[in-house]
Amino acid sequence: MAPIGTYHFADFFEPNNQAGTERPRPIVISGPSGVGKSTLLNRLLAQYPDRFGFSVSHTTRAPRAGEEHGKHYHYTDKEAFMKLVEEGGFIEHAQFGSNLYGTSVKAVKDVADAGRVCILDIEMEGVKQVKKTDLNPRFLFLQPPSVEILEQRLRSRETDTEEAIQQRLAQARHELEYAKTPGVHDQIIVNDDLEKAWEAFREFCVPEEAP
Repeated sequence: MAPIGTYHFADFFEPNNQAGTERPRPIVISGPSGVGKSTLLNRLLAQYPDRFGFSVSHTTRAPRAGEEHGKHYHYTDKEAFMKLVEEGGFIEHAQFGSNLYGTSVKAVKDVADAGRVCILDIEMEGVKQVKKTDLNPRFLFLQPPSVEILEQRLRSRETDTEEAIQQRLAQARHELEYAKTPGVHDQIIVNDDLEKAWEAFREFCVPEEAP
């Protein structure tokens, strides 16, 4: 496979009907762990099942309770993950704590081939890498009201060790700082009220339905 950066991702989004209408641009959703991305994404996919397709990422972390291989993540080991990195199979990849995460070229292509808007749920380093490609997505950042509230949400999940929580909070501070960079995101939504955040999220993803 070709190294990252040599793919022409625009080829995935060629005109898909006789009128020559181009498929909508992909959407990159980012934000700190625990900010509510999964909640909003699941609601979007449930409400518009035929419109959007989720790019399922690879990870070396273990599945959490209720998570399914191929639906929430492609769970793999470090050796297989690094082999795919060497083959140039990822659009973006990064390490958080002791775990690796990445979005494969195939995952994005599969969504495009199905004629759906591709949604990528990735972290800050992934956003930086995607910006170096010609994928040309729209970027949305989901922000917590404060780091303190984010910490409360992470602890309430009761899925992480104290060390993991501190790693996530440190990463969150980096992401919040990066989000201040002018023009890095097309829109920032503060998730301080779930329904208000959902309406803003839906309007970004489905702009023609905005009031």
